[in-house]
Amino acid sequence: MRIIFVRHGEPNYEKDCLTEIGHRQAKACAKRLAKEGISEIFASPMGRAAQTAGYTAEMLDLPVKTLDYMHEISWGGEGIPEEGHPWTLADWMIDQDDFDFYHCDWRESSYFKSNDVMTYVQKISKQFDLLLLQNGYRHEGTRFFCETDEKKNIAVFSHGGSGACVLSHLLALPFPYVCTVLPYGHTSITILNFPVRKGEYVHPRIELFNDMLHTVGVATDLAIQQKRT
Repeated sequence: MRIIFVRHGEPNYEKDCLTEIGHRQAKACAKRLAKEGISEIFASPMGRAAQTAGYTAEMLDLPVKTLDYMHEISWGGEGIPEEGHPWTLADWMIDQDDFDFYHCDWRESSYFKSNDVMTYVQKISKQFDLLLLQNGYRHEGTRFFCETDEKKNIAVFSHGGSGACVLSHLLALPFPYVCTVLPYGHTSITILNFPVRKGEYVHPRIELFNDMLHTVGVATDLAIQQKRT
């Protein structure tokens, strides 16, 4: 099974919709995805993600199935600098604190332990595992047991934050680390390939990351997750 993750197009965050450039990005993205053999389309309930998904859905004549839990994340907490913004805090942990993500538990750090973002990280991880189980993959620790012999391609249209939650969970990488070192732009395409070997444990492979070639001539700037205003 291949999971095709797509971030929404350039947004008007205040109105939760796409800008003119965002619509052009979404149209270009739909043309790019037309040859991927997508059989199901999922999207966050937020306007900017749903609008982005709509172009691909129309082109492929498929419905858009809403995943409420892929709503963009929020953050914050008393005494946490930068309003608890996980991207900024992740930079601090690496640049200022020289935080060792592979020997220290980032969840226990003062930046994240009481940060509201943890509620989203936990909920999104749990719910996405249920989606995987429905498609024949049981998540056990850092590996996946394949219970299916069906090959399929599904597309998930979401956000910088909720997408980072899923990638960190599926790839067993620290969430703040993913925020910092794996940024991706508007309508970027990232593909994880889960081998189909029924009755065996498998691991997802990164087939493609942050593909934005379809935006050449439309908009090519990489926009990191914006802080709330």
